Amino acid sequence: MISVGTLNMHVEAAGPADGPILILLHGFPESSRAWRKVMRPLADKGLRVVAPDLRGYGKSDAPHGLDSYRLDTLVADVIGLADALGAADFALVGHDWGGIIAWAVAARHPERIRRLVILNAPHGDTVKAELRAHPAQILRSLYVGFFQIPRLPEALLGAFRCRALRRTLTRSSRPLAFDAADLDAYVAGWSRPGRLTAMLNYYRALRLPRAPLGRIHVPALILWGMKDRFLGAHLADAAAAMCDDARIERFAEATHWIQHEEPRQVAARIAEFVQD
Repeated sequence: MISVGTLNMHVEAAGPADGPILILLHGFPESSRAWRKVMRPLADKGLRVVAPDLRGYGKSDAPHGLDSYRLDTLVADVIGLADALGAADFALVGHDWGGIIAWAVAARHPERIRRLVILNAPHGDTVKAELRAHPAQILRSLYVGFFQIPRLPEALLGAFRCRALRRTLTRSSRPLAFDAADLDAYVAGWSRPGRLTAMLNYYRALRLPRAPLGRIHVPALILWGMKDRFLGAHLADAAAAMCDDARIERFAEATHWIQHEEPRQVAARIAEFVQD
């Protein structure tokens, strides 16, 4: 457990204590366990790999209230974690919601980020225009609107040992991407008091006003599973267009859960890029 301001944040860590710090941010509805297949290969490259449970997830604190899940608050958590680790600068990797946060950290604090790696996550400033240009993305994103309803999503997602969430993971990924131990660990986290509401508050806080992120000046690598059921590949191109220096690597057979399905390739790409 690491104290980040008033937040107690649970982290998993691997690699040499004096290695360059690489922070991995998971997405919805996972936890630091999302990175279990890539942490050791990255640590074996000499990196100090740190994967937190984001606020509201896993064993980290879950503050009450929508304001606690504003994007800039989530950004402050990452910077606070880096400060607690003594990292003046660091490499940052994010998947899904962790990627949305990572884009924002790089935009707000470019002086702190050496390299940025994004896995299947849009740049926040591009989403509205991409929805207009690609109506199919509206259909893919209907769950975001459902999550805005009070209480009902919590009831549905929590029923029958979180069956809906378990099915979301297994039916939108390749076979065996998530094993029984993964699902049991996630159910234990989702079942903690207040966790489902906290997780949904990430989406509900999207309607709160925030300043645009703007261009990304940090060198960026975008890894994209092309069989993502939730996010169209056009979002990768739109995100790259917001960067001064970015490249996209597409995984033709991977889904949204790219680090679970292609862990060796993902770890190799991350290590090569952040150690360049």
